[in-house]
Amino acid sequence: MDNKKERERAELHKIIWNIADDLRGTVDGWDFKQYVLGMLFYRYISENITDYINKNEHEAGNISFNYQELDDSSITDDIKDELIDTKGYFIYPSQLFYNVYKRAGSDENLNETLHNIFRSIENSAVSRQSEDNFKGLFDDFDVNSKKLGASIKERVEKLRKLMSGTASMNLLSYGDNTIDVFGDAYEFLMGMYASNAGKSGGEYYTPQEVSELLTRLTLSGKKEVNKVYDPACGSGSLLLKYAKILGHNNVRIGFFGQETNITTYNLCRINMFLHNIPYDKFSIAHGDTLIKPYHYDDEPFEAIVSNPPYSTKWKGDEDPVLINDPRYSPAGVLAPKSKADFAFIMHSLSWLASSGTAAIVCFPGIFYRGGAEQKIRKYLVDNNFIDCIIQLPENLFYGTSIATCIMVLKKNKSDNSILFINASKEYVKVTNNNKLTDKNIDNILKYYEERKNIEYISSFIKYEKVVEENYNLSVNTYVELEDTREKIDVNVLNAEIEAIVKKQQVLRDNINKIINELGDI
Repeated sequence: MDNKKERERAELHKIIWNIADDLRGTVDGWDFKQYVLGMLFYRYISENITDYINKNEHEAGNISFNYQELDDSSITDDIKDELIDTKGYFIYPSQLFYNVYKRAGSDENLNETLHNIFRSIENSAVSRQSEDNFKGLFDDFDVNSKKLGASIKERVEKLRKLMSGTASMNLLSYGDNTIDVFGDAYEFLMGMYASNAGKSGGEYYTPQEVSELLTRLTLSGKKEVNKVYDPACGSGSLLLKYAKILGHNNVRIGFFGQETNITTYNLCRINMFLHNIPYDKFSIAHGDTLIKPYHYDDEPFEAIVSNPPYSTKWKGDEDPVLINDPRYSPAGVLAPKSKADFAFIMHSLSWLASSGTAAIVCFPGIFYRGGAEQKIRKYLVDNNFIDCIIQLPENLFYGTSIATCIMVLKKNKSDNSILFINASKEYVKVTNNNKLTDKNIDNILKYYEERKNIEYISSFIKYEKVVEENYNLSVNTYVELEDTREKIDVNVLNAEIEAIVKKQQVLRDNINKIINELGDI
C-alpha cells in the first residue's frame, strides 16, 4: 500500500512539473500556482458535483445515468436549487471541466468560455448560505492576463495546455486512490513554490511537519474539538491538519480563519474544498485580524493554531481605540507598532475557550526583549496562561534560517509552572533545510506530555523562578545547553606535552652532536 501511495504521489508531482514546463517563460514563480490550483479546483468541483448526482441516481436504480451527458435544458430550477443547498454551488453539464476540455481544441475563445463559467459558478451561490465561500474565488485566475501570452491566441494555447495537464492527473477514482490526490497536489504546489520563492508577500509557508506538531500539541488528550481557528490562516494548511488527524466530523462545528492577503485568502478557500470540507463547515474571512476581527460573536475555540507573520507592523498605539479593545486591554499595554507578534498572541488568548489550547509559532526575540513586550509577558505569566515554550531547530522554514519557538497557551492549568523544552536537536538534514521527522515530532510530544525535568532537554520551572528572571521566557535561560565540545583529560595532555618536550630535547642533542662533529673536520 505504501509503495502504491508513493508511486501515485510521484506520478502526480511529475505531471505538475510538466505543466510548469509548459507554462515556463510566461507564468513563473509564485504566481504560477494560482493558475494550476485554479484549474485543479475547477476540475475538482466539476467532478465532485458529477459524482454526487450520479451516485444518487445509481442508488435510485438509474444505473446508466451520467450527469456529464445531459443537456443543460433538462436541468430544472428545482434541481438547481437543491444542488446549491447541498453543495453550495451549481455547474451546468456543458460547463463541467470534462466537457469544456473535450471542446478546448476547437474553442478559439477558450479564455472567454472559462471566464464566463467561473463567473457563473460564483453567481450560483449569490444570496445563498455559501455566498461568502464562493465570492471572488476565481479572481486570481485571470484568463486574459498577459502573463499567459501577449495575444488571445497565445493565451488560449496556454489554457489548453493547462487543461490538458490537469486532465492527465489521476484524480478520477475518489475511492481507489490511496492518497488525498487533490489535497496532495495543492500541498505539493505550495511547498514547491515556497521553496523557490522563500518569503512571499510577507508570509512564510508552514511546512507540513511543523503543522503536524502544532496541531497535535493542541489535541493532547483529545479525540474531538468543537471547532478550530487560525487568526492568520494563510492557505489554510494548519487548519486542515485537524481534518487529517481527527477526521473533519470530529471537528464538530468546523474550521475558521482570517487572512489579510486577498490572493492567499482565495487559496485558503480553494484548499478547503480540495480537502473535501463542506461549505457549511468552514468560514474563512478576509481582513486584518488585529484591527477588524471576524468570528467574535461565535463561541470560543477549543483549538487555536497559528504561524502569524513575524514582527510585522501594525497600528498599535497610533489607534487610540485599540488600548480599550477587550483583546488587548487586560495587559495594559499594546504590542509595539513595529512588532505585532504579541498582538496576535493576545488576540488568540481572547478567542480561546476555557478548556482549549493554542499553539503559536513565535520568533525568539519576543521572549527576552524589554518594554511593552516584557509587560505583556508579565501579564501572561502572572495570570498563568503560558503552558509551554518549545525551542525548535533552526532552518525549518523556507525564507528564514532563524530557530523559531512555539508558545502553548491554556486557560485551565492545574499548576503555575511553565514547561521549557529545547527541541533544537530534533531534526534531520534535507537538502538546504532541516526537517522534523515523525520520530522527532513524537519525541517533542512525549516531552510535552510527560512534563519532566530532563537534562539538556526540558525543565519544569515554577512561577517564582520566571519572576526572578524578570519574565524572560527564553528556553536557554532555563534549560542548560549541552557542551558538545570534545572533553580534554588534563593528565593525558600533560603527559603528551612532557613526551613532546623530551623528544625535542633528544633532537636538540643530536643536532648539537652533528654540529660538533662537523666542526672537527
